[in-house]
Amino acid sequence: MQSPEISNLSLMFIIVFVIIPVSLSYLFSLGLTKPVLWSSFRGIVQLFIIGYVLTFLFDLPSWQGIGLWVGVMIVVATLNASQKGEGIPYVKVVVFSIIALIEIVIISLWLLFGYIPFSPEKVIPVSGMIIGNSMIAIGLALERLQSQFKEERGRILAALSLGANPKQSSLQIIRKTLKAAMIPNIDGLKTIGLVQLPGMMTGLILGGVSPLDAVRYQIIISLSIFVSVAVCAMLVTIILYRFYFNDKMQLIEMNT
Repeated sequence: MQSPEISNLSLMFIIVFVIIPVSLSYLFSLGLTKPVLWSSFRGIVQLFIIGYVLTFLFDLPSWQGIGLWVGVMIVVATLNASQKGEGIPYVKVVVFSIIALIEIVIISLWLLFGYIPFSPEKVIPVSGMIIGNSMIAIGLALERLQSQFKEERGRILAALSLGANPKQSSLQIIRKTLKAAMIPNIDGLKTIGLVQLPGMMTGLILGGVSPLDAVRYQIIISLSIFVSVAVCAMLVTIILYRFYFNDKMQLIEMNT
């Protein structure tokens, strides 16, 4: 069974619906008319460009297509997530290493168990989901880490003055950071299939795959994403909190 064909006319018809939020923004003077139009235009253009790029990559030998695009995704994800931790030493190196490591481990397991073959049209979409969700989790962790160290500076200094080491004085911050980074994913996993059908499962069903087979794939990708998000948040928090202290276990001021 082939997926339904979307004509240019039907695509244009759905794009016209953007007028609704634009009209509401104008009616209530929200000042969002320009951002809505720009983000909609940019999103459409980006997707068309990615469509042509993926078509090109899929025609390349597998190792070239996969290596090229996965490398681009990891670099872009690193730069985007690292912005949340600006001022922390070696943040880009740490984030890049964590994302690359989790990508290699997850994709290796998928290939080892035969979930997907080593081809660009299979590996690149799965990698996009793994890397994208890891990027969001790391960004949330870095943002919370920065804000917590700023807000709780007085408490940490007091703890250090009473003899606590950096790990003991930061334990509360580490726990709050990990919760903040993981709760969106935990909530999503709890309501999966009840509130909305995940994108991969929806795409497979629209493409003609039976719902039960689509569910099997969705379970694999959902648990893979959950594990990658949890590991990324834990690693980035546990590694980078140490850079808020110097060799003499003194709290240092970050230039954020």
